[in-house]
Amino acid sequence: MVPYFSMGRFKINRKKFNRYFWIIFAVPFAILAILLVLAALGGLGYMPDIETLENPQISLASQVISEDGEILGSFYYQNQNRTYVDYDEVPSHVIDALIATEDIRFYRHAGIDAKSLARVAIKTVLLQQRSSGGGSTITQQLAKLLFHDPPRTMVGRIKQKIKEWIIAVRLEKAYTKEEIIIMYFNQCDFLNQAVGIKSAAQVYFSTIPDSLNIEQGAMLVGMAKNPSYYNPVDSAKKDQVLIRRNVVLNQMEKYGYLDGELNDSLKQLPIELKFQRISHNQGLATYFREFLRRTMTAGEPRRGDYGDYAAYREDSAKWVDDPLYGWCNKNKKPNGEPYNLYTDGLKIFSTINSSMQRYAEEAIVQHLSTEIQPAFFDEKKNSSRAPFSSDLTSQQVQDILWRGIVLSDRGRKLRDAGASHSEISDEFNKAVPMRVFSWNGPVDTIMTPMDSIRYYKHFIHSGFMAMDPQTGEVRAYVGGIDYTEFQYDHVTQGKRQVGSTFKPFLYILAMQEGYSPCDKVLNVEQSFIVNDSVYRPRSLSKPEDLNTWKTLKWGLATSENNISAWLVRQFNPKPIADIAHKMGIKSYIDPVPAMIYGTSDVSVAEMVSSFATFANKGVHTEPLFITRIEDKNGNVLTEFMPDRMESISEETAYLMLNLLEGVTNSGTAIRLRYRYNFTAPIAAKTGTTQNHSDGWFIGVTPKLAGGTWVGAEDRSVHFDRMDLGQGANLALPIWALFMEKVYADSANLKIYQTDEFEAPPNMAPIPNCEDVTSESSVANDYYWETEW
Repeated sequence: MVPYFSMGRFKINRKKFNRYFWIIFAVPFAILAILLVLAALGGLGYMPDIETLENPQISLASQVISEDGEILGSFYYQNQNRTYVDYDEVPSHVIDALIATEDIRFYRHAGIDAKSLARVAIKTVLLQQRSSGGGSTITQQLAKLLFHDPPRTMVGRIKQKIKEWIIAVRLEKAYTKEEIIIMYFNQCDFLNQAVGIKSAAQVYFSTIPDSLNIEQGAMLVGMAKNPSYYNPVDSAKKDQVLIRRNVVLNQMEKYGYLDGELNDSLKQLPIELKFQRISHNQGLATYFREFLRRTMTAGEPRRGDYGDYAAYREDSAKWVDDPLYGWCNKNKKPNGEPYNLYTDGLKIFSTINSSMQRYAEEAIVQHLSTEIQPAFFDEKKNSSRAPFSSDLTSQQVQDILWRGIVLSDRGRKLRDAGASHSEISDEFNKAVPMRVFSWNGPVDTIMTPMDSIRYYKHFIHSGFMAMDPQTGEVRAYVGGIDYTEFQYDHVTQGKRQVGSTFKPFLYILAMQEGYSPCDKVLNVEQSFIVNDSVYRPRSLSKPEDLNTWKTLKWGLATSENNISAWLVRQFNPKPIADIAHKMGIKSYIDPVPAMIYGTSDVSVAEMVSSFATFANKGVHTEPLFITRIEDKNGNVLTEFMPDRMESISEETAYLMLNLLEGVTNSGTAIRLRYRYNFTAPIAAKTGTTQNHSDGWFIGVTPKLAGGTWVGAEDRSVHFDRMDLGQGANLALPIWALFMEKVYADSANLKIYQTDEFEAPPNMAPIPNCEDVTSESSVANDYYWETEW
């Protein structure tokens, strides 16, 4: 008899029941097995092969590191600020927090935790619980982070989960448990440009991973579940971040990683962040980092990309001679591809000293924000043509403002849309809400775009660079006053007339030809025939100093044009221009008598490196910005060496130092002695250009050469008063404030006021010149340099 059992009115064959039951039971597993096979074969979409699993394509930010080991910044694509960290750099309590919270059986499974899956299935399917706890292992989560985009449908989620299982098992075969843990920490996105635990430690706590304490590590581990929901920077989510951190701490206690008493005390602590937003526009050495990015990613120059042939020629020479210029495109990875600055995790070791960089930035802010900018606003407050010079006509002012409109983003968009001149003008005269720069922080206001252009033209800018004269290593590089608002670089990009800082090049030839600093010249007017006309440089000597014999040292100290013009007559402009180029000036120097005024445009970097030659015994050393570049694994890809060339003799260089010391001991830079009380030997030169549009100061000490330019964006924007607009007032104080901080930090920087310039062996002592003393005709530092 066939056994039957009854269900009320229905009689069911037991054999059929058993058959159908096992079929129904087995079908899901068969379907799952088929799906697993399909997924493994790529039938459910992309499935990484073994080689890809062993070499996942992870974008790593490239880091710029100072010579004293501080990370200055990183280069990365949006939301990819990831820096690799090794397993031994993550504290054990952070790893314990992850294990206790996300995968307590991590060390006992092979990628998939069957118990967790069963728990989730029972709670979700049979008990219909909405929250059944996570079933994904750390390895599965890593698989999702590495190889999957978020699914948008239920079918997509099922396919993703199946592929996760397969990838997780393969990852377990390819990597050790420790490697999986560290890959997970390096891959997690903690929001706010913090990808990976190293970036997260820096962004949220201003520290490094191995310095994270227990509660900090617990907060970061808690964020991994849902970074957006547990974003500690969002004030509205403060409570849930605290609750989530405490959940992690409780899990650590539950599984024996934390004792109860310590857990109770840690849970009482609030979330304390030291948040620093990561941005290319913020932080230390922003202009320097942009200089590196611009330089390293440069392509081979093509003539059609340049409107200016001189710029094309200059960049072409860099492509051939400068190993840093175009480095990413000139160097190839093992696979033959060029290096990517944003994804290849390069370590770029710079010559910048973080302390000196900070001192330089602080010096510019202190001087310009508290002295120069307020004085400029005060001088122009009653001028209808402000901020422009009072000698400009109304039409000239309007023309300058219109150029500002044309060059602005808003103006370009209107022109591209076909707007007429009047339509553009109308648009720029409509008041709109905007945020503008001020030295006291951003200001929200309502003004017309035209007024904002005029407002921004009021600001005085600066560029500063300091370098080691012997090695050429650049210690500080400040391209402007605020990179967020003003991105033009006044160290290497910007070139301005250099004024009287060019005059030392006139004196070099005299020293080379056997003159000495104390040789005397008659201080009388000099005349030149230029294009059938007579050209006479203007003297500003005091009446009692005219028609008297003056030493060359006095001539340079007082920046007297009669003496400079006499030198030009003796040696001719062309050899003087040639010696300037040998000293490191790459810009074009017009070989005409007016060169005594420094009318050629030269960069801050060129001027500083050329003056550094004097302190390096006549050997010019090109500025060195980078010492080496390593790949993500620490392999050295390129080492950079200084480019040196003997420019002048050691004796000539020492004589020039003596001449330039006269500028600080009794000339236009004497305020360094009585206002800043420097006792160190300082060879220096001030400079001011026509209408005092540009102020310069270059100062050289035995171990450090530095220089700064100060001026406005437009040359027609400048002080009307000479005492405010001269280099001794505009630029010199920045160098002085910087050096004050450097000397105060001599124990760390090894730069002392007792350092001395080294005289050449067997060179006779240079006598003191009788007309160059602190009581001479330059009684104070407001001696006006001749401006044309």
